[in-house]
This record gives sequence, structure tokens and C-alpha cells, in this order.
Amino acid sequence: MAISPNARVHSSAVIEDGATVSNGCIVGPFCVVGAGVVLREDVVLKSHVVVSGNTEIGAQTEVFSFSVIGEVPQDLKFTGEETRLVIGERNRIREHVTMNTGTQGGGGVTRIGNDNLFMAGCHIAHDALIGDRVIVVNSAAVAGHCVIEDDVIIGGLCGIHQWVRIGRGAIIGAVSMVTNDVIPYGLVQGPRGELDGLNLVGLKRRGVARSDITALRAAFQMLAQGEGAFQERAKRLGDETDSQYVQEIVSFVLGDTERSFLTPR
Repeated sequence: MAISPNARVHSSAVIEDGATVSNGCIVGPFCVVGAGVVLREDVVLKSHVVVSGNTEIGAQTEVFSFSVIGEVPQDLKFTGEETRLVIGERNRIREHVTMNTGTQGGGGVTRIGNDNLFMAGCHIAHDALIGDRVIVVNSAAVAGHCVIEDDVIIGGLCGIHQWVRIGRGAIIGAVSMVTNDVIPYGLVQGPRGELDGLNLVGLKRRGVARSDITALRAAFQMLAQGEGAFQERAKRLGDETDSQYVQEIVSFVLGDTERSFLTPR
């Protein structure tokens, strides 16, 4: 057990031998920190937080009460192999959030980026890869092996099916079930999620140039109404545009996937 002298650990907290608690950390009442856990500088665990497994939590991340971080996967194929959960810096993990370690068959690691917000009650499953500045709203669930790229918003009570990829800057409306990949900057909504346009509000908030937004709108129309199969349309689109945002969509569509795409309606 390595507890920095500058860390503050409540007398009721349990820190198991082998854990690392770095400078500036605060471990609140009735928290449990397992033997394989590393808390980087200035991590805050409120009260009643459980962190277990081979879990690393990055600097300045704050974990709120009753969250369970780093427990074994909810996967019947898991047989106790050594896997990890790696959480980046400056994340906010609110009450009752669960995040699981990876599985051997999925690469062995669940990885969370930086500056994300995980609202109360949401779940991040085994082998998921979450980028930066992602918001997962209350009671949403991200299944195993999903890839959520930067700047994505997942609405409350959503379910993201295993192996789904959600491209950068996309937004998923509340109470949507997403079973297919979502293109970058896409807007998905409906009980069985449908690709219903672009995340124009998000693009404008990030200061994306009007010319790029115009190019994205044209690209969306071509994907929705052009001739040929969806991926054939994407290939043609890549040959016809100089917009880096449109090229990002093209690269995403032509990349490897385990789930077919949501196509524009």
C-alpha cells in the first residue's frame, strides 16, 4: 500500500495493501480501494465509492457516492483473467455509475479519455473505448466493445448496442436504442434510433466554419439520396470533397466495423 502523506483518507475508508493513493487525493467516508487500484494526483472519491480490479483513475477525476468502478465484466465468457480499466484525467463520474474492466477476447482493457461527464446511473461495459469530452446522460448504458469518439453526447435512458461505433461530434437523443454505427456529427433519435440529420447545434457551438457545415449538409444529402450502396456513395463522396469534416465521415464509414450503419432516412 502506497498512500501519499499529502493524501486525505477518511478513517472509515478501506485501502487494501497494494493500492496507490497519490498526492492530493481525497478518499471519503466508507470508500473501498482495492489492491490493484492506482489513484493519480488530486483524485477525489466522495463517500461510499468502490474502486476495484486493475484500475487506474487519472488526475483530478472526481467520483461521486455509490459508484462502482473497476468490477469484473458482466460477460459470461469472462473467466477471471487479468484485465484493466484505465480512466483519464478530469472526469466527473456521478452517483451510481458503473464501469467494468475489459475481457481477454476484447483486448483486455476498458479505456476512458479525458474531460468526460458520466451522469448518475449510467453504465460503461467491458472493452468500451470512450474518447474525450463525452457526455453520457443519466441511466444510459454503453455495451461491451463500443467505441465512442470525442465530443459525443448520449442522451438519458439510451442503450448503445455492443460493438457499435459512434463518430466524433454525434448526438444521440434521449430514450434511443442504437444498434448500428453512427457517422461523425450525426443526429440520432427515436425509440429504435434513426439517423435523422446532423448535429448542427454542436457544430455551431464548436465554431465550425459555415463552409464546412454547408459541405456536411451536402454530404448528408448525398449519403441519403445518392445512387448505389451506402459505402459506394461514401467512396464517391471522398473523391469529390476537400472538407476535412466530410473526409472524417468518409474515413469512418470505410473503416472496420462489427455493426452495419444507421443510414439517413
